[in-house]
Amino acid sequence: MSYMDPAQLAKCHAIIHSASASAGAVGAGLAQLPCSDNAVITPIQLAMTIGLGQVFGTELTESSAQAAVASVASAAIGRTVSQVLVGWIPVAGNIINACTAASVTEAMGWMLAENFARQYAVA
Repeated sequence: MSYMDPAQLAKCHAIIHSASASAGAVGAGLAQLPCSDNAVITPIQLAMTIGLGQVFGTELTESSAQAAVASVASAAIGRTVSQVLVGWIPVAGNIINACTAASVTEAMGWMLAENFARQYAVA
């Protein structure tokens, strides 16, 4: 059950899909350098988290956004393992790393959006 109204859902779609596309592009470009994309993907995910908080009327500081990202970041472990195992393979590694970075960011975004929606739902 979603606690989002249609306007919130549309805003979440835009924020999450933009962040996922950006993370995928970074993942593709930096696949041959293990873990190098974390320095770029993490700020993308933090900006996504802050943007999602704004959709639900809450202003998150960078430290509270970091805490929110950390709470769902266990999925990033799978992305790191994937990158180390296949990221070094030209073309295939780039594709796999891009897909993994985008899908992890997408999943993280929707988990956070649902959490914010439940937490800040108007009764």
